Amino acid sequence: MTDAKDERRPAGELEASVMAVLWAADAPLTPGQVQAGLGAGLARTTVTTILTRLHDKGMVGRRRQGRGYAYHPVQDAHGLTARRMHSELDRDTDRETVLARFVAQLSPDDERILRDLLESGER
Repeated sequence: MTDAKDERRPAGELEASVMAVLWAADAPLTPGQVQAGLGAGLARTTVTTILTRLHDKGMVGRRRQGRGYAYHPVQDAHGLTARRMHSELDRDTDRETVLARFVAQLSPDDERILRDLLESGER
């Protein structure tokens, strides 16, 4: 017999899968459409819960469609990664130390990219 705990997905895997379906779509999707896009045998209520949590986190927007909602990503994957980096930075009170350690751990290629971005003033 398999332990139920062993069958659980890694943290964030379902959210990442839902976001991938939304990013691949060319229009907002209902929970049922996301469920079909996942093809993972999840209940529609589970998909709705995930979408609601993503909305509460500000990762997706939603608009009324019939009695429910259709959901869309508020940022592309790169924007979401940048947002997570900002969230992590905001959790620490010593931003200078966090940034210094982050830069110190960059690969030479990433350091060059960052330096080029800062010098060009691109935001």
